[in-house]
Amino acid sequence: MTDRRLNPISNAELERRWNAVRAMMAERNLDALVMQNNNDWLGGYVKWFTDFPAYNGYPRTVIFHANDAMTVIDMGPSGGRRGFEGKHAIHRGVGDLITTPAFTSITYTDGYQGELALGELKRRAYKRIGILGRGAMPYRFVTQIEQGLEGKTEIVDATEEVDAIKAIKSEEEMVLIRRCAEMQDEIFARVCKKIRPGMRDNDITALAQYEGRLLGSEQGLFLGTSAPLGEPANFADRYLQGRVLQKGEHFSLLIENAGPGGMYTEIARTVVFGKATNELLDGFESVKEAQIYTLSKIKPGVPARDIAAAHDDFMAARGVGPEKRLYAHGQGYDLVERPLIREDETMTIEAGMNLAVHPGYETASQWNVICDNYLVGKDGPGECLHKTPKKIFEL
Repeated sequence: MTDRRLNPISNAELERRWNAVRAMMAERNLDALVMQNNNDWLGGYVKWFTDFPAYNGYPRTVIFHANDAMTVIDMGPSGGRRGFEGKHAIHRGVGDLITTPAFTSITYTDGYQGELALGELKRRAYKRIGILGRGAMPYRFVTQIEQGLEGKTEIVDATEEVDAIKAIKSEEEMVLIRRCAEMQDEIFARVCKKIRPGMRDNDITALAQYEGRLLGSEQGLFLGTSAPLGEPANFADRYLQGRVLQKGEHFSLLIENAGPGGMYTEIARTVVFGKATNELLDGFESVKEAQIYTLSKIKPGVPARDIAAAHDDFMAARGVGPEKRLYAHGQGYDLVERPLIREDETMTIEAGMNLAVHPGYETASQWNVICDNYLVGKDGPGECLHKTPKKIFEL
């Protein structure tokens, strides 16, 4: 059969991931890991282990065995089961693919996937298993596993260990990350050529999404709104993108879509139809300086929380105040993954991380933001992955 996959990861890369996780599992005496995702915005565990995304709100459960091929439970016919022995060309590393018609919107199906997962775990009589990303799983799924294995299997949280492995990108993953940033540069350039006064905000973000799909994008978010100069043009999603852009006004655009292969980066710039005000230009220079300052603090071994504290001091010294948003974070198969650059993060910065850095602040008259991605090297961030000039674009 002709391979229908858009951008499959290599077998060698999947083996690298599995080997790294199994080494961790051996250290923690874990017989299996259990995970479930239902989207490919913030559902990267399933994609990372299987190179097959969860999407559209449909749950996809993966049991990663320490000494066997994976068990996957997915949408499909009731009672369906296919045995692959880990040799299927698309479902690589999967031993059994089990299907059931369960929907997060249909309450009485809430237990279908949990029942199947529990049956697999009971059958193997595991002594100790790990859960990944418990907060992404339905309450009933988690309680089914916990109650069904109570007194027989110890259940621990293995998210911290897997997050640490997942955060360090391989050479193959870095290639995909660079391709994503290059794609976003091209999207922004194409949007600048086609954007016109009289377009709705939604027309502009739809154009960005269209151009991204032509360039190989697989999923993502496109945020932005327009406003007269002297009013903030904030980030917003489609529901709030009904305004019509007028001549002399400005538009803030965030392109946060996955590139070919599913890895995320993000870029944000402001476009003005006419001349930008000195206030807007000065505001942009402030966030540009803040980005540079944060980058100067990003070095392997530095706690992420220390960088966040330094950024808050930097912004407070300029009369803006501490950052209340998440202003910098890791990215991979998730729009937002660890480490987060904020006070509650426990990770330290390590070489190989992909970080989006997007400081910003809002006043009654302006919303200032910049966003770009950087790969961390042994001495700190490398060159900016996005090549779009760091400026206000006057069209």
